[in-house]
Amino acid sequence: MRIPSSVTNGTSGIGSDTTGEGDYRVADLSLADSGRKEIRLAEHEMPGLMALRAAHTRTKPLAGARIMGSLHMTVQAAVFVETLVALGAQVRWTSANVLSTQDHAAAALVVGPEGTPSAPSGVPVFAWRDESPEEYWWCVERALSFPDGGPNMLVDDGGEATLVVHKGVEFEAGGARSPADLAGSADRRALFELIGPSLATDPGKWTRMAEGIHGVTEQTTISADHLRMLCQNGELLFPAIDLSNSVTMGIMDRVYGTRHSLLDGLNRATDTLIGGKMAVVLGYGHVGKGCVKALRGQGARVVVVETDPICALQAAMDGIQVSTLDDVVEQADIVVTATGNVKVVTVDHLARMKDQAIVGNIGDFDFEIDVAGLAKRQDVQRLAIKPQVDLWRFDDGHAIVVLSEGRLLNLGNATGHPSFVMSVAFVSQVLAQIELFTKTDRYPLDVHRLPRELDEQAAHLHLDPLGATLSTLTDSQAEYLGVARDGPFKPEHYRY
Repeated sequence: MRIPSSVTNGTSGIGSDTTGEGDYRVADLSLADSGRKEIRLAEHEMPGLMALRAAHTRTKPLAGARIMGSLHMTVQAAVFVETLVALGAQVRWTSANVLSTQDHAAAALVVGPEGTPSAPSGVPVFAWRDESPEEYWWCVERALSFPDGGPNMLVDDGGEATLVVHKGVEFEAGGARSPADLAGSADRRALFELIGPSLATDPGKWTRMAEGIHGVTEQTTISADHLRMLCQNGELLFPAIDLSNSVTMGIMDRVYGTRHSLLDGLNRATDTLIGGKMAVVLGYGHVGKGCVKALRGQGARVVVVETDPICALQAAMDGIQVSTLDDVVEQADIVVTATGNVKVVTVDHLARMKDQAIVGNIGDFDFEIDVAGLAKRQDVQRLAIKPQVDLWRFDDGHAIVVLSEGRLLNLGNATGHPSFVMSVAFVSQVLAQIELFTKTDRYPLDVHRLPRELDEQAAHLHLDPLGATLSTLTDSQAEYLGVARDGPFKPEHYRY
C-alpha cells in the first residue's frame, strides 16, 4: 500500500482508541490550527447540532456507543463527530470518497479542541485527500477496528462500511481463500484483497463484528436501496435507518444543498460563465431539481434528460426542455449527471461533445460518467489543468473538461454543501443514532425510516436561526385534521 510521505501517524497498530498513542492516519497534524478555526466558524452555521449538544451533553444518550463513521471528512463532518463525542460516544472515522477529505479538518479532529499536534487528544481519523483504492479500503478497515472489538453502530454515506462487514461475513461463510478473484473492478479487488488475509489469520472476525452491530444509519439513496435488496434477499445483517428518504434531510441536502454546491464546484473548477450557455442535467429527482434551480438562476438554457415519465412531466411543467442526451450532446456547454445510475454518459457521448464542454457528476460515486472507458481509448490524451480538473484532448483536436475524475464535483472541486444544510443532515443522523442505539428492540431486522416526529424535530431546530416563526394549530383545527397540536403534522405516506 502506498502511503504518501506527508501522511502522519503514530504507531501502526490498533492497541489504543486514543490519538495520543498514534491511532490515526491523516495528512499533516500541523494543519490542525487552521482546521479548528474553520470548525468554530462552522459551528455558528450549524445551530441544530449545537442545540443537540446543549440538550444532551449532560445525559449522554450515546454513552456506550462505539460509532464507526464512513462519511466525507470535511469541516462540517468534524462538527458532527464532535457532537457524537459530546453525547457520550466513542468514534472512529474515515472518509466516504478518496477526494473529499479536507486535510485541515481531519487534522483538527485528530488533535481535538484541547490537544496539540504533539499531544493529540481527539478522535481517531483515517483519511487524507487523494487516496488510492488500496489506501481507501485500508482506512475503512482501520476505522472499523476499535481496540476492544468492533463498532456497535455505523454511520454510512455510500454504504461502504456496511459493504465491508457484509462481504467479510459472506467470505467467511463461503470459505473463500482468494475473494479478490471475485472482484469485478479494481476498486472491489482492493477491498477483497484487504479482507482476504483475515480469513486465515482471524477466522470469524467479520461475523463477530456483524453480531455486535446494533444498526446503521445510511445517508444516500442508492445505498439505502441496496440495503433493501439485502433485506429482501435475507442477507441484511443488522437493522438500518434510511435517512436519504427522511423529508427534512432529503430535501435540504439534495435540493438546497445541491443548489448551492454545484455552482461552487463549477466556479472553482473553471470560472466559466454559466449564463447563456446550454446546460444538460441528467436526472430530475431532488438532486437534479437542485441543479436546475442553480443553473437557471445563473441564466443557463437548461435541458433535462430523464427516463422516469413522472420526473419528465415535472420538468416539462416547470418549463424545461426534456430531450435525450443523444439529441443535445453536441450542443451542450455543460453536462451534469444526477441520476445515481451507471454509465449514463458513455465514452461515445464524451467523444461527441463540443470543444471545451464541461462534464461533471453530482449524483453518486464515480460510475455515472464512463471516465474509465475514456482512459482506455487510444485517440485521447489527458492533461491535468489543476487538481480535479482534467482536459481530455482527442486526436481530431477537440477537447473536453472532466471534473473530479467523474466523482462528486461539489466535493472534489469545492467543499460540499454549506454548513447550515449539513447541520440539518447531521442532526438527522444524530437523532437516528440515538434512536437506534437506545431503542434497539423497537427496530427489527429491516430498513426503517426516521420517525416523522424526529424528522420534524430536525426541521424545527433550524427555524429560529432563520427568523422563521411557526403558527400553532388550535385544538379544533388539530382535531379536524386528526393530528396532535405539536405534531407529527403529516402521515407517513404524505409526499412533501
